[in-house]
Amino acid sequence: MSKRPYLIERYPPSDRFNHWFVAITFILVALSGLALFHPAFFFLSHLLGGGPWTRILHPFIGVVMFVAFLALALRFWGHNFLTGNDRQWLRQMDDVVTNQEEKLPAVGRYNAGQKLFFWTMVISILLLLITGILIWQPYFAPYVPIVLIRVAVLVHALSAFVAITGLIIHIYAAIWVKGSVGAMTRGTVTEAWTRQHHLDWYRKIKKGEIRGHDHY
Repeated sequence: MSKRPYLIERYPPSDRFNHWFVAITFILVALSGLALFHPAFFFLSHLLGGGPWTRILHPFIGVVMFVAFLALALRFWGHNFLTGNDRQWLRQMDDVVTNQEEKLPAVGRYNAGQKLFFWTMVISILLLLITGILIWQPYFAPYVPIVLIRVAVLVHALSAFVAITGLIIHIYAAIWVKGSVGAMTRGTVTEAWTRQHHLDWYRKIKKGEIRGHDHY
């Protein structure tokens, strides 16, 4: 009988549920937002029952997404500050895209690309919330000066573009690095995967400085 691999828990069930809940609500907000943004995308409004329902539900779903994302952001806040190794990792982007990971500095729980994505989403989603409230009819917009509404609409659209672009890159990177999707579905990664992609995090786990072990 072959020996089962030694697995490391990367995400417990609560983190995985939160992640996928944010992902689903973000997609609903993004598609409904595109339906409201330009007539060419209006067909997407059928996802939420047509134009009127899309206009009503879009901001409410956005608020739900923000609350769920806030919980996720607070959970992983401390893991996403850039270090000296992260800055060196970014300077060696040629080695990153050519998968020459042996030349890169040891990576912690997240690499510099993942950390930049985290902060991009934090800023973008916060701006989407603030500007969304300012232009929310009929609750808040009637009390906001028209000049501020115009600025808010522009910032809202730009923030949405950045967030959607970031999500596309995030999905591509998750598919590109084999094992990443499994980490967010099953919650575990192999010891070899951890050692290859997140060596510094692996070393801390082996030393017992942080938790992460599950033997299956």
